[in-house]
Amino acid sequence: MSSLASISLDTRILDLPNHDIPRFGPISARKLALGLTGVTAGKDINNVTVEDLLQYLPMRYEDRSSMVEIRHLYHGLEASLDLTVRVAGGYPVRNRRSYKQRLYIFKIGASDQRRTGQQVTVWWFISGARAQQIIQYNTKRFSPGTRFIAFGQWERDKHESYSLRINKPDELEVVSTDQEEGEEGTDPGLAIHVGRRVPIYRKLGDFPTKRLREIVHEILARMSDKVIEETLPRELLSRRKLLERARALRYVHFPLDETSLEDYEAMRSPAHRRLIFEEFFWLALGLLVKRGRRVAEKKGAPIKIDDAIKQRIKSVLPFKLTDAQRRVVKEIFRDLRSDAPMNRLLQGDVGSGKTIVALISMLAAMENGYQTALMVPTEILAEQHARNLKRILAKAPYRVELLVGSLKPADKRRLQQAIAGGEVDACIGTNALIQENVAFKKLGLVVIDEQHRFGVMQRAELRTRGLNPEVLVMTATPIPRSLAMTVYGDLDVSVIDELPPGRTPVETRVYGEDARQEVKKLIAREVRAGRQVYVVYPLVEESEKMDLRDATRRYEYLRDQVFPKFSVGLLHGRMKPEAKDEVMRRFIAGQIQILVSTTVIEVGVDVPNASVMVVEHAERFGLSQLHQLRGRVGRGAEQSHCVLLASDKQTSVARERLGIMEETNDGFRIAEKDLELRGPGEVMGTRQAGLPEFRVANLVRDLEILQAARKEAEVFVRESKTSPEAARMIKRVQSDARMKLAAVG
Repeated sequence: MSSLASISLDTRILDLPNHDIPRFGPISARKLALGLTGVTAGKDINNVTVEDLLQYLPMRYEDRSSMVEIRHLYHGLEASLDLTVRVAGGYPVRNRRSYKQRLYIFKIGASDQRRTGQQVTVWWFISGARAQQIIQYNTKRFSPGTRFIAFGQWERDKHESYSLRINKPDELEVVSTDQEEGEEGTDPGLAIHVGRRVPIYRKLGDFPTKRLREIVHEILARMSDKVIEETLPRELLSRRKLLERARALRYVHFPLDETSLEDYEAMRSPAHRRLIFEEFFWLALGLLVKRGRRVAEKKGAPIKIDDAIKQRIKSVLPFKLTDAQRRVVKEIFRDLRSDAPMNRLLQGDVGSGKTIVALISMLAAMENGYQTALMVPTEILAEQHARNLKRILAKAPYRVELLVGSLKPADKRRLQQAIAGGEVDACIGTNALIQENVAFKKLGLVVIDEQHRFGVMQRAELRTRGLNPEVLVMTATPIPRSLAMTVYGDLDVSVIDELPPGRTPVETRVYGEDARQEVKKLIAREVRAGRQVYVVYPLVEESEKMDLRDATRRYEYLRDQVFPKFSVGLLHGRMKPEAKDEVMRRFIAGQIQILVSTTVIEVGVDVPNASVMVVEHAERFGLSQLHQLRGRVGRGAEQSHCVLLASDKQTSVARERLGIMEETNDGFRIAEKDLELRGPGEVMGTRQAGLPEFRVANLVRDLEILQAARKEAEVFVRESKTSPEAARMIKRVQSDARMKLAAVG
């Protein structure tokens, strides 16, 4: 049988039973592997490794190292005691709740090693059909002379005796069971669950957390440091004062007694800092390598932008650009003129004018004879963009077409033929743009709106439709610039941080259920003044499991009982495209005064006359969603209102979200808070973006470490041609499959 010391980090969890781990058979191994698949980005159960197990870090730590003697106890002290059983047994307790179900109390009378005659009691309840069997088992397990360690909060009774109530005997750790009185027992320092700083893990599926601690301890105790590969250069470790990887993995699970537990709780221990730095370093290095490779790429031909082209573009624009828009356009034009293909991220708050910047970019490409494509996440948004672009370009010689999945087959075929023949200059669509039958003759620029809503493969697929085309990705979910530079490190980042003139900030208020009459008065007042209203619900149809107002029923209620004199419409994602088109056309034309909708209107819908956004069950929405919904109003010069109707049954996080919405209209400040509350994975779409998952690092909490890791990565990129070590590291990230898709945009 192979020795456990020979285990390497890529050993599969399912193979561990063959390495002589006590009480760890195939069934336990499968449970553990199954639990780990949920925290390893969907990894296959048969490929879960020891590395995955050791990267599953404790969520917190308990200091059970304070070993005291009975004579030093006081009421309420939380401490560990090294005890020897004097007497143990189960005793019936009168159960007032049920005379049929017997209830017992199991007590252990024990003393410590000083032989002072003082005793303490450790006890717990036992009940159920197997109570007698459980009592017999524990009486045998805790026979007189058994030495164990108990941790918890000790209480003194009226007889001046101390006792500790526990939930189950598993909370006690038996140190030795066969010693005679006076013999020297096992060193309590070898204990795993008490008498030390103890890691507390989140539960992994059906696998017991106490057993998880034992398995991790067993592996680390018998695994040689030599099989834990050091991934960072010695000079970097020395320069940044970082632990070696083997020591970091050991100490992050089982802290040394002399280290600060506060640092561990705050993820600031030397072990945590090392592992966080490592994650950020490899991400930063990979993105910098991608960026360097992209800069070295050549596109078909630079796009020419002279004064004549600028004048023609200017002639079709319906209004003047803001200073921020002009600055971003200059950055984009510089990219278009260069030899390398553009790969730029355009950030801008809701209503900041990103679409006009995208249109200018498309016009520059079309003036050079290239086709352009604009991909958006929903048909409603695609239809709106197509309608607006056709209106703006009505006098220009360019053909603009809409390609969405709901087109009739014959119409779709004709349009696909026109695109392939180069007859269509600008094609706006959903992911219908990347279907097999779509081929462009000369695609020069790809614009992807609300990029985080597309999977990385979808974005990559659109890019392959052209010969290394220019790529502009846009998002109205602002990301703090320092984070964007790292998470999207292979993209150039532009920010529109200014709203067009004439926009009045939206007034946002949170209302409870008791304020509905006030909200109804606001809606009626605005509609009578000639303006329009959105009312958004989280569901289309009522759910029996959730006490939420659904859009369909509330639409009927508002139409028939509350606002019978006004025109009320309904819009949701399950409607047929023709029906959705008709509702939106009527709302834009002002024929519908109150539009009841689901979040299908969250992104991009532009009706300047709409002045009120009412969000029902606002506590159910994320900050980003609420900010996007609020962005549907405030597009004209009139004062607009965002009403967040919330249930009284709110979590503290929900209250915090709604509070920040009332405080500010600043999308970047909201993004900071959203990152803090939800975490970077969801906010930035790192899963969809193809970026590796972080096991330890947090983009908000660890910003300082992130920036240090990026600086070190820049050093190694610069030295890659002169340093064999740097060259080896760059080769490593180039072969990492997780990084291959990170630069798509």
